[in-house]
Amino acid sequence: MIRQPITPRTGGEAVVRALAAHGVDLLFGIPGTHNLEIYAHLAQYGIQQLTPRHEQGAGYAADGYARVTGRPGVVLTTTGPALLNAAAAVGQAYSDSVPLLVVSPGMPLRHPRQPTGLLHEMRSQTEALRGVAAFSHRVSSVAEIGPAVARAFTLFRTERPRPVHLEIPLDLLGSAEACPEPPSAPERPPAQAAADTLTRAAQALRDARRPALILGGGARGAADQCLALAELLDAPVVTTANGKGVVAEAHPLSLGVALHSPEVQRWLADRDIVLAVGTELAESDFWCAPPELGGTLIRVDLDPAQMYAGQPADIALVGDAATVLGALHPLLAKAERPTPERAAPERPAVTALRAARDLPTRQRDARWIPYLQAIRAELAPDAVITSDSAMCCYYGALPHLPVPPEGRYLHPTGFGTLGFALPAAIGAKAACPDRQVVALSGDGGFQFTAQELATAAQYGFPLPVVVFDNGGYGEIRDEMAARGDEPVAVDLPSPDLPALARAYGGHGLRADSPDALARALRAALVTPGPTLIVIPEERS
Repeated sequence: MIRQPITPRTGGEAVVRALAAHGVDLLFGIPGTHNLEIYAHLAQYGIQQLTPRHEQGAGYAADGYARVTGRPGVVLTTTGPALLNAAAAVGQAYSDSVPLLVVSPGMPLRHPRQPTGLLHEMRSQTEALRGVAAFSHRVSSVAEIGPAVARAFTLFRTERPRPVHLEIPLDLLGSAEACPEPPSAPERPPAQAAADTLTRAAQALRDARRPALILGGGARGAADQCLALAELLDAPVVTTANGKGVVAEAHPLSLGVALHSPEVQRWLADRDIVLAVGTELAESDFWCAPPELGGTLIRVDLDPAQMYAGQPADIALVGDAATVLGALHPLLAKAERPTPERAAPERPAVTALRAARDLPTRQRDARWIPYLQAIRAELAPDAVITSDSAMCCYYGALPHLPVPPEGRYLHPTGFGTLGFALPAAIGAKAACPDRQVVALSGDGGFQFTAQELATAAQYGFPLPVVVFDNGGYGEIRDEMAARGDEPVAVDLPSPDLPALARAYGGHGLRADSPDALARALRAALVTPGPTLIVIPEERS
């Protein structure tokens, strides 16, 4: 066989070629002096680009894209400050197990260790990104670029999905070298738990009299299996923020996002078995130090390290959630029934527990609930809702805005960044232009990335952005008051946000009632460009 000569390609083309080989057709980024050789090849390989107004916005947009598609979001930055601008979004993606690939140029291969004053020079981009990404890799040749991209996609396909940073030295971007065909990341069948462990888990669940399910983001691809298991066991379901809507929140067994509720925590402590699927059972899920769970803990997770992190599993089912739960269901049906009959059906108890869950916070949450009900009434079942680290979102929408399995609710948990909602909504809308997408935020968090209104206007996305305005940082204001401190640096004069939206080429108005919000939302969903809807709130 006569081998064909290997065509020389620049490092910039090698990057784009490797991305295209893995099905990438859209990336998020801002052109800069050092990444132009990459941009030069995007059209040739059929990759579109969406330009936000800040690299942090690019990271959050790629995150939103990844969450709604299940495909990796790709971010392209230039060197130094641009990459660091995206680092907060990388940290958020790591916390929430979102597949994100960040590509940046870096200092030349033989760049001196001592500073030289080269544009955007910094001591080590890879060291900086290793602190927030699954790994950060600097290639040393053009030929290495294809395998490095394949390594990233291998992680996305076969391990717990998390962000990855790939650095291409400046002198390689424009250098032409012999470049073989880029390798493709291997496909691997979904991981299945060991057969003997599945049998143990099935018998333990069948013996249980008071079972419960806790569903996290890792259960997202197993919605059907989770529902089937909950109904077979007559087991109430509680979710984390990332698991919101895996089981319909209107289902009679659903407690919704309620791990933070003291009533639900006490109820969990009384369960004789808890099946936790795709969740860390972390402080960010419970909003406090994780309480001890009663009885046997069965954990299902793709990441083996989760089996002894936090609360160790009594029975560890390491594998893909849909595959593991799909194998568990027939074993449960065949397992021997326990001698004592299972306790009385749980569904009436769930209704009472829901009421108990909401009672302590009823007065606080009353300010948001009518508006959230108006939003839900206007949205299609498959609508995508993005939210921020704002009181109206974590106190309001997480427990009180129900989301069915066909919809999505994207929330920045764990890392708890601000400014997520608007750019994440842009990424979700770019991924799913035919689905309704709505962003929810507070006035403080919204202004972290308010400039992305210009991005939504440029691309003509019909995008309602609902902002609850309490005149500053309401959560921190309340925490200061609870400490007995005089509030400082938290009361911020509210700018004319509707006017700001209009200045960026969008639309803006205020809604002083749930009915006004409903009318505004109805129009915004079919009006090209962003519509900022501000809901004035009294300061707490």
